[in-house]
Amino acid sequence: MNSIGKTAVLCLLFIVMLIPPVCADPPLGEEPAPGNEAPVPAEGTAAAANPLLDDDDFFDEDAFFFKADDLVFEVAPITELRTFRSLFPKLTVSQRIRAVGEVGLRYSFENEGSPTLVPASDSGIDLLSIVMAKKPSHVIEALVVVPYKKRELDLLDAYNALGRVKNIQDHKYSANGKDVVIFKETTRLKSAKERKPIPDPAPTNMLPYAETIYIRFIDPYIGDLYLRGDISISLYGITYSMTNFRDVSYSIFRVMKTDRFSAIIYVEPVKEGILIYSMSGLYLPNFIAKRLNLTPNMNRRITVLLNWIIEGLRIQDEARQDKHFYRLKPKQ
Repeated sequence: MNSIGKTAVLCLLFIVMLIPPVCADPPLGEEPAPGNEAPVPAEGTAAAANPLLDDDDFFDEDAFFFKADDLVFEVAPITELRTFRSLFPKLTVSQRIRAVGEVGLRYSFENEGSPTLVPASDSGIDLLSIVMAKKPSHVIEALVVVPYKKRELDLLDAYNALGRVKNIQDHKYSANGKDVVIFKETTRLKSAKERKPIPDPAPTNMLPYAETIYIRFIDPYIGDLYLRGDISISLYGITYSMTNFRDVSYSIFRVMKTDRFSAIIYVEPVKEGILIYSMSGLYLPNFIAKRLNLTPNMNRRITVLLNWIIEGLRIQDEARQDKHFYRLKPKQ
């Protein structure tokens, strides 16, 4: 046998050694001979879950993936701020004057009523359709423009102002010379399932494209109010949409089902100042709404939320220099 033939025979023997014998696995329906059973995979391994896989065949898929942080982007300055008048062209001169001040504008309507504060159709601002999708029985709309002093605030300032959830509980409603506690406690939660309080994050230098947070308000009148807050960033402003992800009870009675309350806040830097536009709606049966004196009570809570935002903007402003912002006074 020449050298080429010997080489071929050796290669063939090597391949045969690597191929398991056909009789290693019994034919379908037959049991293996005693002493030739295949080893039982350890419980909890991939081979135990899938008998077609051996432990040696399994590899760590996590090694091929990584977890990325939430998408964020740097704040690019808007070359041209929009004007308050262009965003709300249907307001009268009197309404525009009252909007830029300490009280702002506040209106309410029920059932089949219509809003008073209507943004321009090409503004890209549409809170009404989101609120009305939940078929509310009561709606309150609010609008205020907080004038600038020396520095124009931007979207990052607004985002950081909205991030201080814990500060909401510090704001009270003044009535008849007395301060009334509206929210005994306000805090972030870890998640909808794990309702564990967590601290507010530190102010950031980057804006997320979108974010969802979970909040608990302890209200002296209706108890715990669990909200999901969805934050989205557009070219000109920030939309903060909140809805209840659990039922709301009054005393021992359930008065509102999950996802029947909505409070939407839109914040945009305009030429005249920081525009804050809000629309809130909820559904309550009429006999319950009358007992709660609903519209005035909703108005007080909206006043607290607006004051909280303005206070957050003031904190942002004072982080760099001493400036002052107007603060909303409750509408009696």
